[in-house]
Amino acid sequence: MVSAYAPGKAILFGEHAVVYGHPAIAVAISKGVTVTLSKSDSWSVENRPLSPSRHPHINWLIEKNCVTDKPMSIKISSGLFPAAGQGSSAALSVAMQLALSRSEGLPSNPIEAALFAHQAEAHAQSGLASPTDTATSSMGGCVVVSNDLKGTAERTFQATLEVPGGTRRWDVGPVSLQTEEEPPVLVLGYSGTPSQTGKMVSMVAALISGDEDRKRDLDSIGELTLMGLVALRSGAWEAVGMTMDACHDKLRSLALSTPMLENLISAVRPHSLGAKLTGSGGGGCMMALTYDADRVAQSIEMAGGKAMITPFFSDGARIIEP
Repeated sequence: MVSAYAPGKAILFGEHAVVYGHPAIAVAISKGVTVTLSKSDSWSVENRPLSPSRHPHINWLIEKNCVTDKPMSIKISSGLFPAAGQGSSAALSVAMQLALSRSEGLPSNPIEAALFAHQAEAHAQSGLASPTDTATSSMGGCVVVSNDLKGTAERTFQATLEVPGGTRRWDVGPVSLQTEEEPPVLVLGYSGTPSQTGKMVSMVAALISGDEDRKRDLDSIGELTLMGLVALRSGAWEAVGMTMDACHDKLRSLALSTPMLENLISAVRPHSLGAKLTGSGGGGCMMALTYDADRVAQSIEMAGGKAMITPFFSDGARIIEP
């Protein structure tokens, strides 16, 4: 039997814009997904036969690791809100890849897990998928993803994806943060409505194809992300919060927010440095950067959401040793 854990993520800046080559910055959060594999007579997930349509990420990874003839029982435990922009499918893919590698007696390589998981995400979404979620889940900490990291961060690896018209490439690297003082924490608020990443990515693609103003909103998100990166590196947390607010305004212009997300964000702003939706939008989660986590969490609950408090720094994926 082998178990692996991978954390979820929260995107600070760059949602949707990263699909088009702009940078995105994300952090690993303190909750995630655990996958446990044990030998069996047939492939199963939670005691049900493995279904490629129900578990496309898992099925793709099994095939690409060439272990279809070595059936296992798969158990999954998650501390994340489902379909909420916390990278639950990416965490599942990363943990699954780590567990499969260990089950074959291979070294646990977070970078390899990130690359395999990114391809699994793209397969499941039947289209474009940035490596932001899978890279952050694998590496932990704070991660920047861009088509070119030159002048922004040192590249750890490059992710590629074959798409109509050619090959997309993203550079991935860590963000060095000021740690002399205790940073603020993040509080995530779940709206109660699932977010469908593939659907929202397609909606934005259609929107910007016929509206130059909306395309400029994506460009503005890219510029704000670079501003946020400078603020993060210098530990200027108030500037980080202000950039989060500005980024949310652009995401709202792209019709990615919802009335419930707006209610939650309005409820926490008096007690936060900044607040915005996080993830693909259309539901899912918002998040707040704050020094008063309990008060923000209470505000989220009183506004009808579900709160999750997470430190700003969380570790990446790992094998759970027996």
